[in-house]
Amino acid sequence: MGKSLNGKELGTGISQRKDGLYQARFMNRFGKRQTIYAKTLNEVRQKLRNEQYNDEKAINVVDTNITLDEWFDIWLNTCKKNCRSSTKGSYITHYKRIQEELGWRKLTSLNLIIMQEAINKLDTDNARKNSKKILVDMLNKAVDTDLLIKNVAKQLNTVITKEEKQERRVLTVRETDIFLEKAKGTFYYNLFVLALETGLRVGELCALQWEDINFRKKILHVRHTLCYFSKDGKYVFEMHDTKTNNGRRNIPLTAKAMNVLKCQRQQKQEIVLKGKTALKEYETLVFVTKNNQPTQQFLIKQCLDLIIQKISKTGTEFQPFTPHTFRHTFATRAIESGMNPKTLQRILGHGTLQMTMDLYCHVTEDTMFEEMQKFEKRCS
Repeated sequence: MGKSLNGKELGTGISQRKDGLYQARFMNRFGKRQTIYAKTLNEVRQKLRNEQYNDEKAINVVDTNITLDEWFDIWLNTCKKNCRSSTKGSYITHYKRIQEELGWRKLTSLNLIIMQEAINKLDTDNARKNSKKILVDMLNKAVDTDLLIKNVAKQLNTVITKEEKQERRVLTVRETDIFLEKAKGTFYYNLFVLALETGLRVGELCALQWEDINFRKKILHVRHTLCYFSKDGKYVFEMHDTKTNNGRRNIPLTAKAMNVLKCQRQQKQEIVLKGKTALKEYETLVFVTKNNQPTQQFLIKQCLDLIIQKISKTGTEFQPFTPHTFRHTFATRAIESGMNPKTLQRILGHGTLQMTMDLYCHVTEDTMFEEMQKFEKRCS
């Protein structure tokens, strides 16, 4: 029996969070806990009744002759109903890769050979891995709904070409200096520096609001991520809480970070003074486009690519990279400077230390030479 903040009993599965929102939880037909949120008690109770009714009703609407295409629509709109729109978009992308080969087939006709042939036609191990993941989840739910007896998709082989795993790109100290020198005066220069000084994800940078920055205490609060997807030829933006509790974090700001944030505040004011109005819900965003709209990763990437082109024209060899490279570079510099790995884990917002060390800490050639020189001195 859940309770309100005042201690009042609200009913089975219903409770009130510290922020005042009401939440209701129930176990759906797939054995997974589903959570519903609302601003009022009556609203959350109504939503709970509707969801439970729809959940029970859905059990009986599935035809045993259903095709994979039809099941995908049901799976996406029921099992993944509460997913972010951007996440649903990625599910659709991965499914489309196998849709032509498998979509028209009945669920009951799918066997390991048919599915493996479809998976084999994909170009990369990564594409095969993502499409298998979709199939496994879809067919798991089909088993739970008694449409299938067994999920043979779990046995699919995704490693066909034995692709050599590429080391993630990390900027050396020299490359960082060269890039930032050429980036000065560009529209996203402040964003680039803040990314290198904090290790924030691109979505977190795009979602950053002025209320998230405490200039007096020199702390940046990470609370949200900005997602966007294409709908009817237009970009639709959604502000979400971080996916996990570890993602919600406070990051101490360096002097460089403080400086570029102050410069960014001035840049934002200049955009507003030009009469560029923002959508009401995005008025307090730190990083925006020249038209005062939420920024997007591809715009940041375009600016980044232009800077790399300028560097290449000077005759300096400079390999291309993505905005996420800044995060890897920050983590690597942090470890090289002697930062405690557990501290770095907290700053990056990772759930485990292993993720931090395996994915984000890289050994550069400069570091190897320095360490070998230390070794040589110790042994001489």
